Amino acid sequence: MKLDPDWLERQYNNRARVPESAQLMQRWAQASAHVRAQASARIDQAYGSHPSETLDVFLPTGTRRQPAPVLFFIHGGWWRALDKSDHSWLAPAFCDAGAVVVVPNYALCPAVHIDDIALQMTRAVAWTWRHAPQLGADPRKLVVAGHSAGGHLSAMMLSANWTQVDPQMPPHAVQQALSLSGVFDLEPLRQTPFLQRDLRLTPAAVQRLSPARFPAPAGTLHVLAGSLESDEFLRHNRLIQERWGLESVPTCETLAWCNHFTVLDDFASPQGASHRLARRLLGLS
Repeated sequence: MKLDPDWLERQYNNRARVPESAQLMQRWAQASAHVRAQASARIDQAYGSHPSETLDVFLPTGTRRQPAPVLFFIHGGWWRALDKSDHSWLAPAFCDAGAVVVVPNYALCPAVHIDDIALQMTRAVAWTWRHAPQLGADPRKLVVAGHSAGGHLSAMMLSANWTQVDPQMPPHAVQQALSLSGVFDLEPLRQTPFLQRDLRLTPAAVQRLSPARFPAPAGTLHVLAGSLESDEFLRHNRLIQERWGLESVPTCETLAWCNHFTVLDDFASPQGASHRLARRLLGLS
């Protein structure tokens, strides 16, 4: 079905929808630089051979549980912008609670395709799973979370067959995923003007990269979005719950007074609903 281009722009162009978005992202970068200067962290660990295949590991600072659970957080940016270094500020509240936090980088469109990014994330998760004992962490307590495009990628990780990534891994190595403002059917994005040139989506790519078109996974996905998001972002959450069912998507919630960017404030705050959910999934509630 052909969708109206102007309507798609209004629904998916979040920087245009939120006038203060540039200031919010600048705040992320500044806070993240401060965190990297102060935190107990291992920065730019290579998980693959490509220059973009690095990740940051933030170690627990609070009362440590041995071994610690792992929060693996994937940043957003429509697969074509932003960087792990913009998101270090999310780690401290979880590290203070006793979690190891891993934030990976990935190559960006249009230099690569979303397929390539998804495969990079499987390599980053596999690196985390293999190195968990060295980090004082338990790979069985791995929660993958992500924002926007990262929310899409978190659902992809839940759907992966991990023995095909690494024969040493169990097939369902990722059992819990959390998506903040994710997208789960890429067909509207294929038709969205400001994204078309960089994403280069084809109907075949939409089919193989849309979690809403996959069978329900063995694990569970928890989906949240801000109450001030566009109708389409709220629809994506309902869609994945309808397609995968309540057993696979038990949480489908809106975060009051949050837009596409301030949902991350909720995630970073110990008082935030999404933060409390993530801590529960990590066994830190």
